[in-house]
Amino acid sequence: MNGDSESRAPRRVSRSRMFGGMQYVHEHDAASTQSPMRFALYLPPQAEAGRVPAMMWLSGLTCTEENFTVKAGAQRVASELGIALIVPDTSPRRLEIPGDHDAADFGEGAGFYVDATRSPWSANYRMYSYVSAELPDFVAAHFPVDTASLGIAGHSMGGHGALVVALRNPGRFVSVSAFAPIVSLMQCPWGDKALRGYLGDDRSTWRDYDATALIESAGWRGPPIIIDQGTADPFVRTQLKPELFVAACDAVGVPLEMRRREGYDHSYHFVATFIEEHLRWHARYGSVSR
Repeated sequence: MNGDSESRAPRRVSRSRMFGGMQYVHEHDAASTQSPMRFALYLPPQAEAGRVPAMMWLSGLTCTEENFTVKAGAQRVASELGIALIVPDTSPRRLEIPGDHDAADFGEGAGFYVDATRSPWSANYRMYSYVSAELPDFVAAHFPVDTASLGIAGHSMGGHGALVVALRNPGRFVSVSAFAPIVSLMQCPWGDKALRGYLGDDRSTWRDYDATALIESAGWRGPPIIIDQGTADPFVRTQLKPELFVAACDAVGVPLEMRRREGYDHSYHFVATFIEEHLRWHARYGSVSR
């Protein structure tokens, strides 16, 4: 990929009017991943008058930018509140790295928001750098969106990503919430496979991508962390383990609101039910309250 301004500019994939604003999907050549990356961007009607604050959403395993954009129903409230919604893809695409299509929980669609250090993944699978720095800067450079400080939220693997990105970058990501997040990659099968594959066997390097370990070592000085967890979620005991994060927050005095949602599962039906509460919470406590 060359570095000229034209190749780095956003290329529009689609545009649709929604609730007075515009729902876009764009593609651009990302330096972090050395590959084309897609992202969805909802601009509320307030963006026609100037820059608007934003929330980033990180999606889960096997998802693209489309899942949240189509299924969550967030644009109506974002339009009311004047919030842009930035929704990246979950991994690079179409690289044809050997093994990147062998399983749903590793490779394409499963970047886990880490910067890989193990070959052949290290050249392209750098989703942590992409979502924490490159994409916010890119959006601010090309659209009327203020990304100097952001709210961030996500679901499942994306919930893990939202927690890790916020905890490691409290200056830029000033509010964080999650739906059914993987709270400790180091202590679940999905995470063990991903971290071993992307980073190698040295577990000391894994802590930078483990939300529970980050709470234990660095805490969080922002507004309360909000987590919604469905009680009928089939992954709660084996993969998500929210009790680990609750214990870590209690131990270091980090305010956490863990909301157990009776009868809800792991699907986007669950996300769509409560996304309005999350958006209004970010608007009250986080970056979008400016």
